[in-house]
Amino acid sequence: METQDTIAAIATPQGIGGISVVRVSGPNVGAVANQVIGRLPRPRQASLRPFAGSDGHQIDEGLAIYFPAPGSFTGEDVLELHGHGGPILVSEVLQSILKAGARPAAPGEFSERAFLNGRLDLAQAEGIADLINSATVTAARSAMRSLKGEFSEKINAFNVVLADLRAYIEAAIDFPEEEIDFLTEGAVEARVCSASQRLSQLQEGASQGALLASGIRVVLAGQPNVGKSSLLNRLSTEDRVIVSDIAGTTRDVVTVSTEIEGLKVELVDTAGLREAENALEVEGVKRARRAIEEADLTLLVVDDALEAEGANGGLENEWPPPADYILVRNKCDLSGRRVGVLDGRSPPAVCVSAKTGAGLDALKRCIASAAGYQVGTEPPVMARQRHIQAIIRAREHLVQAEIHAVHGQGELIAEALRLAQDCLGEITGAVTTEALLGDIFSSFCIGK
Repeated sequence: METQDTIAAIATPQGIGGISVVRVSGPNVGAVANQVIGRLPRPRQASLRPFAGSDGHQIDEGLAIYFPAPGSFTGEDVLELHGHGGPILVSEVLQSILKAGARPAAPGEFSERAFLNGRLDLAQAEGIADLINSATVTAARSAMRSLKGEFSEKINAFNVVLADLRAYIEAAIDFPEEEIDFLTEGAVEARVCSASQRLSQLQEGASQGALLASGIRVVLAGQPNVGKSSLLNRLSTEDRVIVSDIAGTTRDVVTVSTEIEGLKVELVDTAGLREAENALEVEGVKRARRAIEEADLTLLVVDDALEAEGANGGLENEWPPPADYILVRNKCDLSGRRVGVLDGRSPPAVCVSAKTGAGLDALKRCIASAAGYQVGTEPPVMARQRHIQAIIRAREHLVQAEIHAVHGQGELIAEALRLAQDCLGEITGAVTTEALLGDIFSSFCIGK
C-alpha cells in the first residue's frame, strides 16, 4: 500500500452533533496545517484555531491537536481538527484539507497504516473495529482486552513454544552425532502432543470470543397462541411485538436485538406453524420455516397448560435436530409445573411463564449454554472466525507432526511445525497477504 501520501477523513458519525472530528495523517500534515489553521500547534496540546477554506475565508473555529510521528496512532504525523458538529461545516473543513494536498482515506486506512508502521498487530487492529461495534458491555470489555494485546500475547507465547521445539529438532537433524535416536525416545512426540492440547485450549477461548463478536440468531417457533410473542417481549425486556389471545396474530417475521448473558442475540418471532387457512398465512408459515432453517438456535414453544409436548400439530418432522433447539414449555403458571430446566432432557427443556416472567433466568442461561457460551466465567478476549480457522489449521499441522514423530521423520516434523507457525502468524499479521489485509480493513468505517 502507498503510504507516502497524506490521507484525511471525517472520524465522527454523520449527522448533527456537538462536535465533529476530521483526522489527517501522512507526511504533508504540516503543509495542510499551514493552509487550513495557519501553522502546526504544539505537539499534543489542544489549540483553539480558525479553520479556513481554500479561498481563505473562515469556515469554523475549533480545537487542533497535532501528534508527531512516530508517537501517533498511525505512526505518522497526525492532525485532528475538532469543530462544530454540523454536516455542512465538517464537509467544508474536509474539502479544504483535501485541496491543501490530502486525499480521501479508504475504509480502515488509518488503522491499516498503524499496523504497517508497527503501532498495532493485526489482531489488535481488529480489536478496534470490534470495540466500536460491540453490542454488549461484555463484548466491549473483551474487545478492549484484544486491543490491549492479550490475545496476541497468547498467540505469540504459543509460537515461541513451537519455535523452541522446531529449533531443537532442526539442530538434532543437523548434528545427528549429538542426539542419537532422539526421535525414538518419545520426548518429541510428547512435546508435540502437549502443544496440540494447549492449542486446543486456545481454540476454545477463541471460540468464546468469536461468539461475543458475532452474537447468535434465536428463532421462536411453534403453534399459534402458545405465547411466542409474549416470550419475545419478556426476553427483550420491552413490548416490541403485538400480543393477543387471537390465534395467528403474528403473520410475518419480526426481529428484535437484545442481550442475553452478555451475548448479542437477535430474537426472531414467527407465525404459528399450522395448516394455513389463507394465502397470507401460507406466506407467514413459509417465512417461519425459512427462519428456522437459518437460525443458530430455535426455541420450540409449546403450551404446557394443554400438555402440548410432542403434539405439534403433525409438524414434528419439521423441527431442527435436537442439538439446535430448546423445548420451552410456556404457561407454567397455568399448568402448575415447576419452572426451570427439566433435568436429563435431550433436547433441553425449560418450563417458564411468559406472563409472570418465572423461569426466564433459567431459559437465558440455557440459551447461552446451547450456543456454546460459558456463563459465569471471565469474559474471553475477542476473536474472529478467521482466527479460529487459523488455529484449526495449525492444529491439523500439529496432528501431522505427531504422526511424523511416531515414525521418526524429523524433517517432516520440522516442516509441520513451520506450517503451524505460519497459520498462527496470520492472526497477528506476522504472515500476511495483500488480499488478507484488504478483506480485514475494508470492513472498517472510514476515519478509523
